[in-house]
Amino acid sequence: MENIVIIGNGIAGVSAARHIRKLSDKRIIIVSAETDYFFSRTALMYVYMGHMKFDHIQPYENWFWEKNRIELVRAYVNKVDTNNKQLLLDGSRALNYDKLIIATGSKPNKFGWPGQDLHGVQGLYSKQDLDLLEVNAPNKDVCKRAVIVGGGLIGIELAEMLRSRAIPVTFLVRESSFWNGVLPEGESQLINEHIKEHHIDLRLSTNLKEIVADENGKVKSIIIEETGEELACDMVGLTAGVTPNIDFLKDSEIELGRGVKVNRFLETNVKDIYAIGDCAEQHEAIGNRRPIEAVWYTGRMMGETVAQTICGNKLEYKPGHWFNSAKFLDVEYQTYGWVFGERGQKEYEEQFHWRHATEKICITVSFHKESNAFLGINTFGIRMRHEIFDRWLTEERDVDYVISHLADANFDPEFYKNYEKEITHKFNTDFNKSLSTKKKSLKRIFQFN
Repeated sequence: MENIVIIGNGIAGVSAARHIRKLSDKRIIIVSAETDYFFSRTALMYVYMGHMKFDHIQPYENWFWEKNRIELVRAYVNKVDTNNKQLLLDGSRALNYDKLIIATGSKPNKFGWPGQDLHGVQGLYSKQDLDLLEVNAPNKDVCKRAVIVGGGLIGIELAEMLRSRAIPVTFLVRESSFWNGVLPEGESQLINEHIKEHHIDLRLSTNLKEIVADENGKVKSIIIEETGEELACDMVGLTAGVTPNIDFLKDSEIELGRGVKVNRFLETNVKDIYAIGDCAEQHEAIGNRRPIEAVWYTGRMMGETVAQTICGNKLEYKPGHWFNSAKFLDVEYQTYGWVFGERGQKEYEEQFHWRHATEKICITVSFHKESNAFLGINTFGIRMRHEIFDRWLTEERDVDYVISHLADANFDPEFYKNYEKEITHKFNTDFNKSLSTKKKSLKRIFQFN
């Protein structure tokens, strides 16, 4: 019987295992040192905040694995011996494979800051990080102030978590506006305001110089690079992005870049070895996508794709139109297609931005300056339907059609009662148009509501 070994029990590795089992009777072994069972990484914050217990974020019952004949091995992989098709586990045990899937995910970035390995310094990625947070910041008596370094999605999640326990937070963001490498200016400014309104001490254009230890080797303060200010704190969260977790492969024959290099079929340069999820790096990016995508749904899609190939139906990885969603405190964010940030806007790209006068609600629509083609949309505080935008992007609709028919994409029937005319009016004013607002069609109402 063919031995399929998967390193990593995140969404990519587990999706691969589940789909290989649906398609075959191959022996499947998942190796992971993080937890006994798969859990939803994106829900870790809700465990700390008391909305869920850890058991609640495990999508499958413990009996699921045995019933589906998926073997789980709790161990670290120290080395991959590609010549003998073996993994070295915990420095001693060996595990043979016929086909190997590397799905080891990411680890928090560290940039060589003095003091970055002190007690009280941590990231937020793994179950171990969640457990450590209960030690470093269980309440405001133990943690009188926390400092978060890095202005991405993990950083704002950690800020929300700490504030839920009334712990004061200082948030160091090196950019001049929050996440402006991804968000257009209007949206980035909205989030700046929202962070401050939640009593988070947001410091823009600010870099960490050093983390200072007390006499016991624990964090006692940080020093800001630009001013030399020393800020007392008991915990430092390093959330300046993630990097592929591939150190154990550096002495192997597997080709590495920032991640494990793969082709469109998720194959590495070594026969019978594949890489998927956060740790996989495409030789050439797919369209406007990044070569490495640390996104939950792309990990799932890669797992499903590689399962087909391993089971004899060789399949190219095609992620389709870009989309993503997140939450900035209590403001929901969705993006479909391509809307580039203020630091990365394309020459051909025109953007339309509308923001509500008083609420934290806005949209940005991107379109081609010359062809008028719809390129993408960001929404904040408004829920839209993924399948509608996916279809409009495939059909190559123009921006006029999209603005006129946004009601069809509206998830909440109440939304356009309040904002539809206002959005269309601003678009007409900004671009000298005379579009009318189409009502939500009955077909859409009955199909989706």
